[in-house]
Order: sequence, then structure tokens, then C-alpha cells
Amino acid sequence: MAASASKLVIVESPTKAKTIRKYLGKEFRVEASMGHVRDLPSSAAEIPAKYKKESWARLGVNVESGFEPLYIVPKDKKKIVAELKKALKDADELYLATDEDREGESIGWHLVQVLKPKIPTKRMVFHEITPDAIRGALEKTREIDVALVSAQETRRVLDRLVGYSVSPLLWKKVKPKLSAGRVQSVAVRILVLRERERIAFVAGSYWDIKALLEHTNQQFSAGLHSIDGERLATGRDFDENTGRIAEGKEVLLLEEPRARAIAAALDGQAMKVASVDTRESIRKPYPPFTTSTLQQEANRKLGFGARQTMSVAQRLYENGYITYMRTDSVNLSDQAITAARGRISGQYGDSYLSPSPRQFSTAAKGAQEAHEAIRPSGTEMPTVSELGLSGPEARLYELIWKRTIATQMANARLEFTAVKLNATGPDGETLEFRASGRRVVFPGFLRAYVEGSDDPESALDDRDAPLPIMATGDDARANQISAEGHETKPPARYTEASLVKALEAQGIGRPSTYASIIDTIQARGYVFAKGKQLVPTFTAMAVTRLLEQTHANVVDVDFTAAMERNLDGIADGDESREYLNKFYENDLLAGVKAGEALEARGVCTLSFRKLAPHDVRVGRYGPYVEFEKAEGEEKARTISLPDELAPADLTPELLAELEEAAAAAERPIATDAESGLPIYLRTGRFGPYLQLGEQGEDGKKPRRVSVPKNWLGDQLTQERIEGLLSLPRLIGKHPEDDKVVKAGIGQYGPYVLHNRVYASIKKDSDDDVLTIGMERALQLLAEKAKRGPAREPIKALGEHPKDGGPVEIFDGRYGPYVKHKRVNATIPKGTDPASVTMEQAVEWIAEKAAKPKRPRRRRRS
Repeated sequence: MAASASKLVIVESPTKAKTIRKYLGKEFRVEASMGHVRDLPSSAAEIPAKYKKESWARLGVNVESGFEPLYIVPKDKKKIVAELKKALKDADELYLATDEDREGESIGWHLVQVLKPKIPTKRMVFHEITPDAIRGALEKTREIDVALVSAQETRRVLDRLVGYSVSPLLWKKVKPKLSAGRVQSVAVRILVLRERERIAFVAGSYWDIKALLEHTNQQFSAGLHSIDGERLATGRDFDENTGRIAEGKEVLLLEEPRARAIAAALDGQAMKVASVDTRESIRKPYPPFTTSTLQQEANRKLGFGARQTMSVAQRLYENGYITYMRTDSVNLSDQAITAARGRISGQYGDSYLSPSPRQFSTAAKGAQEAHEAIRPSGTEMPTVSELGLSGPEARLYELIWKRTIATQMANARLEFTAVKLNATGPDGETLEFRASGRRVVFPGFLRAYVEGSDDPESALDDRDAPLPIMATGDDARANQISAEGHETKPPARYTEASLVKALEAQGIGRPSTYASIIDTIQARGYVFAKGKQLVPTFTAMAVTRLLEQTHANVVDVDFTAAMERNLDGIADGDESREYLNKFYENDLLAGVKAGEALEARGVCTLSFRKLAPHDVRVGRYGPYVEFEKAEGEEKARTISLPDELAPADLTPELLAELEEAAAAAERPIATDAESGLPIYLRTGRFGPYLQLGEQGEDGKKPRRVSVPKNWLGDQLTQERIEGLLSLPRLIGKHPEDDKVVKAGIGQYGPYVLHNRVYASIKKDSDDDVLTIGMERALQLLAEKAKRGPAREPIKALGEHPKDGGPVEIFDGRYGPYVKHKRVNATIPKGTDPASVTMEQAVEWIAEKAAKPKRPRRRRRS
């Protein structure tokens, strides 16, 4: 802790404290609380002894007395609280400078409850960390806003009631370690509903005709729109559940034979221009970023997940580069507008300025206009290069900078041209083709920012696709005519960006919580990422169906949105206890009682029409298909499904492949010469492996060894099979210490081992784990020694500022990471490990420690 001072300022993080110290005088002492210092008990061990026998103790909320929360100081915060109390003794004024949102207000309130200051206590708030903002906050302090604290507390209590009441039901009826949540379960259901649509989807097929035409030596494309005035069917005209044209659609379904006949007849002919329509359109710039839109754009443009976006934005804010990043407001201060307009004038010219300063109104309910949108802080709008930023911070800052600058730029003017062309078909029918073109008349704000594009200049070029100048009656020669077949596509799965957009549009949760929600539903095994898609698991399907039966309101989008509005009302001083009681009794407890009566096997059985009569079941060790019991069978056959198989992707064809693979795994590929036992080739969690014999009645596991993937097929000879089963093998004794050197195959592939040091045998090398000799093994071990032992850090940052113990940076198998005690936190991609500061490391470590551990997934035997 720092030396004695007369005024104590408390913030949440070391980075924020470090930045603020630069702007305060020597009489101020700035310390960090490291987030909340009090919370509800997270385990039975944290419940105070005098409450342990209470019926409500497990909840941490006294449901018998006005839903009073039971707050405790967690073990890992006791040292921080002690240090803050010690610092408070030397102060004659206390300033609570936590964030300006509900969470920050709550942290400040809890600090007062725990520290019990007997000196003047003031609340100072600011939306950016700059000298002017900090001085202004000191001059305009206020009291803690109890209404905001109440709103946050009610949300916390509700989250605890839902999680601790419903989760035990999931453990009993589905499998252990699952969880339910007020917003989490609704988010999972949104993903499940989309997957159900994909499961029910039936593809439809249709044909169309594309033409490559030429006029005045300029080529352009056109598509067949109608035949004798009847519009051709496109993908949007199909019923997703039948694969046929939807009822009430008056369209012509063009089939392959006719499409090919028309294409052949038109090849090389001329088409006549029937009409030309040109119009000019105005495009206005997008509003500045809110928390939600920043997460969406960072995902689309930069590939950042919501968690990474918020983590990087937090660092930018706490270092004084951007304004507060948790906001629903699109309001810009006069200072920001002036700074942006000055930048535009100097960088793009006055012609790119909007005629007058532009403000935006906030559509989000409950947004506070006193807050600002996310923008570069200060009065200069400095660029990335001027600030000297790099890595993810530079990329996100530039995105925010461009979006803010664009708000004060002139509208873009675009010209759109639509041309209709007629031709005669092989049977004398009138064929109408249509072509469209566009031209950027004046780029305006698009010169700086194009939504969804990381390169505005390139995006402008893509927008320019003009047609040749044509008039009614002109001819256009057909250079190429092609008939093309199409198949309709199922509804797209959600990405992080589209899920965030859907949650906000439907009023579910708050944007500041979306990152943790998306993290949680993946950590709990409800969702996995496939590229950018968020795919619900079979477990998510079973849990959602159970909750729809037992807690329909809890997972209902409209009900949850109404609950969010009610909580917003509490921020304005509305009474909450009666609402909590009604929800707890009528929705939570009644639902749990209804669920207790359900049979677990039925809950975990999923029936898919396309797989009938077989069912998918969610078992303790993962999903599997249970086949209809055949005559004479005592037990139905089952086949395990891959953990990361999307439910909608399980087709009869794939099931047949899995069945064949399972049958093949039961057929021995060889016999062990020594024991006479059969040898099987099977696939497990870490890939293919050989198994010698079967599990005995004594429960002893058979011998297993991994098989390198490049050895499968013809490469897996009898000699190699026997060699693999003999691993690990002795190479010899090390010449320096006479200790043995071995070769084997582990979870991460082939290796050589000496004195507990493993050196990998590279897949792309000529080395063979079965034949590698001592000389080569010593070379690999020497190379490993040059890279340094596994426990040698590449950088030592020093002692943890709050918890003690060294904070160090290591180079791991999956990239660099920071380590403190038992917590390892990955360093974000693009960040140079040599540039990592203690403040960044402490943040990453705290985030990792707060994340729920991903449960290990065991395979069904």
C-alpha cells in the first residue's frame, strides 16, 4: 500500500487506480477493491455458523423475511478489506470512485457497509478518465444512489433464487453439474429454438437463369425474373417444413428441363431494354457505439468474442483512452462532437462534415441520456498511431474512433439503377430479365466507416457496381446464359453478434452481462462454437424441454423481458419484495414440484422425426442413440454420439456411418501373438487408439495406446500394431546421468522422456517413435533444454499487489499465459508478452478465477 494521505479514493482495479493517480494531488491515496468485497455465500463453507441451520441458508437469501440477502466477505477478499480499513485510518475523507453503472454503485455501497467509515464519504462518478473529468467529478460529488443499489441487489437475489432453486432439478433429471439462470436459460432456449427449426427444415429445390450481357462494350449480369408475367420462385417462397412452395404464393417453380431449354435457346441472342429506372438514395451514418453494438461489430469485423471485446474495452477505459464501455446511450457530449468535427475537417476536408452537429436518440428502454456512448476520451480524438497502441487494443480503439468520427460526417449519396430486359423463349413465351447497378455519388461518412467492413476504401469499391448507360429500346447481347439449380438453406444458427442483437432486441438481460452469459452457456456444456456459429448441444435440448414443462415462464422470452422492465422500474424506486415473493412461490417452487414428478428417462429422451423409430438419449457420459429393440434382443443397441455433433446435423445417413464405425470398432483388426487377445482399433476423446482385449470381470482396464492419425489405413501394419502396444519402450540410458530414456505416445502425441522431461517428436519429421535411437533422442532433449524448462518464466512481473505471490509469464503449448498461484490466464492473441503489465495480468487472472470451471465430459462406455 502507498504512504499515508488525507483523502482516500477507492476504485475497482489496479489499472484504474494507476491512471487516476496521475491526475490527483499528493494528498490523495488511490486504492483498488478488486471488484466486489461482499457477496452471497458461494458454498456451504462460507455460510456463517449462526445461519447454517436455517432452511434458507443454502440459498443465501432469507425467503422467510422479505428476501433479505445474506452477505459475507469471501475468503479471498478478507486481506483486501483489511488493507482498505488500514488505509482508511489515515484518511479524513473517503471518495468512492467505482463505475457509474448499477454494478459500480453497488460496489460502492458494499464498501461503505464493510468499511463503516466515520469520516465524510462522497460518491464521485465520471464516464472517462481524463484530467478534466476527474477534476469535475471531485467538484460534483453526490450521495450513493440507493435506488440503483436496490435494482442491482434485486437482480442478484433473483439470479440466486433461479440458479439455486432450479439447478438441483437439472442434476436429478438430466445430469450433475448443470445450471439454470434467469437470463442464461433464456439465451440457451433461443439457440435451441433455432436448432429445432433446422431439425424440422425440409430443403426445396428450384432453378433460375443467369445471363452475362453486353452493351457498348461493357458487361453486366441479369437474372430471369418472370415468364409471361409470372414471377419465378426463389428460396424465400418455400415452406421450410415441407420443402414445397408455401401456400398462397403465386409463383412459377422453374424445373431443370425447362431451365436448360430456355438457356440453350437464348445463348448468343440479343435482349431488348424494356425500362430503365434511376433513383438516388441517402445513407445516414450509424449511431456511436453502445455496449451491445460494440460487441456485435467487434465480432463481425475483428472476430472478437463478447468476452474479449469487453476485456479489451475495459483496459482502454481504465487507461484513459475511451469513455465508459457499459452504456445503453448513443448520446455524445458537445466536447466529443467538437473534437470529432475538428478531426474530420483536418483529415477529410470540410466537404465531408455534416451541415450541423449531429446527435442521436437512444431507443433502448431504460438508457440514461446523462451517460455517453462509447467514444475516444478527451478533446482531441487522437488516432491509434498518436496513442502508440498495438494488438487488440489498437484494433478495438480504431473501430471506436472510426465509428465516432463517422457520426459527424456528411450523408452518403448512392445512385441505384434498375433495368428490365425482354427476350423470347423457345415456345414464344415472354421472358423478363432484371439487372441492377449502383454508384457512389458522394461517399460522405462511408469514407471513414462501413458497417461490417474493416476496410472502408475497399468496401466503397465493392459498392460501386454501375450498369452501362442504356435507354428503352436498346439491345444487349447475351454472351453467356446459364441454368443454375439451387437448394433452400435452413435458418442460420446464431453467432455471438446475432445472439447479442437478439437478446437486446427482445429486452433480455443487459448488454453488460452478455459476455458472461455467452461464456457461461459454453462452460456449462450447453453450447459449443463451430466457427462463428453457436451450436446448442443435446444436453441443451433436453434441459430446455424440461424447463419448458416445469418453468415455462422462466424460459419465456416475453416473461423475461417483462421481468427486466420491472427491474428497471425498481431503479426508479418501485417496491420489489412483493414481486420477488410472487415469482418465487408461483414460478420457481411450483415448477420444481412439478419437475420432481417427471421420470428422468423421459426427460432425457429426444425424439427426432427423421430418425424414427430410434431415439437420442442424454446420458451421464454424453449423448447416444438408442435403437429400437429388435426381436430376440434383451437390450436395445446404443451408439455414442460425438460430443460436438450439432443436433440438426444428425441425419439417417450420418447415423448409418456411426453405426458402421461402431461395428468396425467391435471387430478385431489383429491378434496379439504373445497373449492371443484380440486387438481393436477404436476412437476416443483424444483420437484413435488400439485396445488389447476387453475389460475383465475384475474391472481391470485393458491396455490402450494412442495411434498417430497419419498411421491409419495401410500404414497401420501388424509390425506397427505390435510396436505401439509395446510402448513406452526403453531407448537406453542417458550418457550423462545413467538414467533411462524412453519413447512413447501420450495425450499430445509421440515423445521421448528423460528424468521427467518430455520432448515432443514432431509429426512432420522423419522420426518414428518405434525406431528413434539414442542419438536423435538426445538431440530432441537438448533442443527442449534450450527452450528452457517448463517452469522457467519468460517474464517475471513481481508480487501480486493484493494477494501476494509471484505473477509470471510462461510460454505454453497453446501460447503465452500469465500464472499466479494455481490460476493460469491466457494472454489475448496479438498481445506481445514482453509488453504485458502487472495491471493487465491481475485483470486476466481475476477474470479467469471468476469463470466457472468447464466440467470434464466423459464418454459413454
